[in-house]
Amino acid sequence: MKPSKRRRPPIQQHRSGADTDARDPSLLGDQLDRLLDERGWQADVTVGGVIGRWADIVGPDIATHVAPVAFDGTILAVKADSTAWATQMRLLTSMVLGRIEAEVGAGIVTELVVHGPAAPSWVKGKLRVKGRGPRDTYG
Repeated sequence: MKPSKRRRPPIQQHRSGADTDARDPSLLGDQLDRLLDERGWQADVTVGGVIGRWADIVGPDIATHVAPVAFDGTILAVKADSTAWATQMRLLTSMVLGRIEAEVGAGIVTELVVHGPAAPSWVKGKLRVKGRGPRDTYG
């Protein structure tokens, strides 16, 4: 057999070499940060960190009685298990906002809304007769 006179195209060899290349491995944390920035999820992840670290931010005593329930825009809503804790949390609002700002940065949470426990409903069934209500049953 005769060797072929037709030349084969050269095989492309991709080598990374000493320079950086798009195919080089990168750190997972860097890639996650890039993904969060591209999708605009940075603020949402930061707020998730606030909710996840609530006990570290406010302390274990407050965290057992007050829990974050919602986040809308820059407003964090929390719910207290008693009216006394709701009042205490309203008094501590500026301190808690300062701790959140120190923990996650400025502008993420700008307002803290405190909700107390819901009052029991005395309505039974579909129909209701308007009356004077239960009056002072809590002595």
